[in-house]
Amino acid sequence: MEATSQGGWWQPGATALLLVDLQQGTCGDCQPQPQTAFDRQFNRNTLPAAQQALAVARHARLEVIYTVIANLTADGRDRSLDYKRCAMGFSPGSRAAQVIPELAPLADELVLPKSSSSPFSSTTLDYLLRNIGIRTLVVIGLLTDQCIDHTVKDAADRGYKVVCLQDACQAETPERHAAALACFSGYCNQISVAEFESILIRIPPSSK
Repeated sequence: MEATSQGGWWQPGATALLLVDLQQGTCGDCQPQPQTAFDRQFNRNTLPAAQQALAVARHARLEVIYTVIANLTADGRDRSLDYKRCAMGFSPGSRAAQVIPELAPLADELVLPKSSSSPFSSTTLDYLLRNIGIRTLVVIGLLTDQCIDHTVKDAADRGYKVVCLQDACQAETPERHAAALACFSGYCNQISVAEFESILIRIPPSSK
């Protein structure tokens, strides 16, 4: 797909920004195992890009939806097998399950707790998107080679047009990030946040 083609993905009134797992337990102050290099990259580059993408989406009146890793049960028995095997999961209502304050949702923006890599497996995301009338999903968040990969592919398989904002996603290492983007490039348009903003700026207000 042409990565910078507006006509290839922009659909007025039917485009949503999905923020994946940008929460205290993954990139905030409740990480089980803080990683200095990861946190440095996130704070210097990924977080500012995500903030810019969010501001652009809100200004353009896109639907904004969040997912957070959070169990539905106290003991996590509802988690996917993968999450159980790697001990991934946060208690419902815990601080670790909250979106980081720098990207905090507004009152009427949806926040969906998920217990699997793809929100299409463990949330009502598909149901909600179809009810709202969304046909294009713009994806940012963590981790590029895990939940972003699964989300992009599952969305494409369900017939959504998908856009991945490359610089607003991150993996544990730059190498894994680059490899993941290459792996799922056939499932989505891949553009930068700056390109995303420039495309929306060119769209007349009546078309947003």
